[in-house]
Amino acid sequence: MTDSLDHTQAEHYLLNKPEAKLDFPFGEEVKVFKVKNKMFATLAIGKMGKGDDETASSEKGSWWMNLKCDPDEAVMLRDIFPSIIPGYHMNKKLWNTVILDGSIPQGEIERMMDNSYLLVVGKMTKKDQQSILLHIGT
Repeated sequence: MTDSLDHTQAEHYLLNKPEAKLDFPFGEEVKVFKVKNKMFATLAIGKMGKGDDETASSEKGSWWMNLKCDPDEAVMLRDIFPSIIPGYHMNKKLWNTVILDGSIPQGEIERMMDNSYLLVVGKMTKKDQQSILLHIGT
C-alpha cells in the first residue's frame, strides 16, 4: 500500500475540522460529516453502505468517501485517478466519490477533504463562516 489514508484516518481527519460532527441520517452504514448541519463528506463501505459484493475487485470491500468539489476540478480528478468517480447518489457535478483503495496519496486525499469542508463553509452566512474561520486561523 502506498502512503495513503485508510477509513479510520480519514474519519479522524474529517472530525478534526472545526465544528465537524458525525451524523447517521442514512442509517448506521453511512457516516455523514457535517459542519453547522451542512454535509461536507460521507464515508461508507462499498456503494455507500450497500457493500461491494457484485464487484470482485475489492478484497473486503473498499471504503467510499463522498466529497464536495469544484465542478472543473471534479472532472480533472476523475481523469487523473481511476479510483475517483462521479459522486455516488450525489449531484455528480459537485461531488466526487473517492474509493479508499490505497491508490491516492494521503496528501491528495487530505487536500480534497479540506476543499470539501471549505466549499461548504464558504456557502454559509458570514456569521457562521467567521465562527468557523476563527478556529482555522484564516
